[in-house]
Amino acid sequence: MQPNKRPTQANKRPTRDVIVHAAAKLFRGIGIRDVSLDMVAAEAGLTKRTIYYHFRSKDEIIAAYLEARDMPNLETFKQWFDATEGTLADKVEGIFRHLAVAAHHPKWKGCGFLRTTVELVKTPGHPAMEIARAHKKRVEDWLAVELTAGGLAAESETLARQILLLLDGAFSTVLLNRDPSYMETAGLAAANLVRHALASRA
Repeated sequence: MQPNKRPTQANKRPTRDVIVHAAAKLFRGIGIRDVSLDMVAAEAGLTKRTIYYHFRSKDEIIAAYLEARDMPNLETFKQWFDATEGTLADKVEGIFRHLAVAAHHPKWKGCGFLRTTVELVKTPGHPAMEIARAHKKRVEDWLAVELTAGGLAAESETLARQILLLLDGAFSTVLLNRDPSYMETAGLAAANLVRHALASRA
C-alpha cells in the first residue's frame, strides 16, 4: 500500500504527532478495533516501518490517542464552567449545556474515553484503560476543587462523583438516543444537587 501524500504544512509537525492525529481521526470515525496499522500509515502518509519506529504496537497508539485528549478535554470543561455566568449550580449546569450544543453536530460521537474503554472491556490492564481512568479522576478532582471553592468542602468529593456519574450517563444516553436534551436534563439534575447541598448549609 502506497502512503498517501499529505500537505507540506502537515509534514512539518513531529512525526509522532502526525501518527497520533491520523489514528485519532480513524478511531473516532470507525472505532479502534477496525483500524489497522496499515490504515494509520496510509492516513498519516507514512510507511508502516515509520509507524513502528515511533510506536511498538497499535496498543501504544491507542494510549497516545487518549493521552493527547486528556488535558484538552479537561481544559474545555474548565472554560465552559468559567464562561457560564451565575451561581455555582449554574456553572455546573453550563458544562452540560455546552455539551448538549456539541451533541447536536451530526458527527458527534460522545466521549472518546468511554467509547475506547467499551472496546477494551476485555483487557482492563490495557494502557489506554489506565489513561481513561486517570482522565475521569482528574475531571472528578477538578469538580471537587470547584465545589470546595464554592462553599461545599464537606460534600465536594461526593458531589463531584455524582456529577461525573450524571455526565458519563448522559454521554451514553445521548449517544444511544441521538437526543441532546438528555444532556440538558442531566445538567439540571446536577445543578439541583448543588443547590440542595448549598441550601442544606444555609
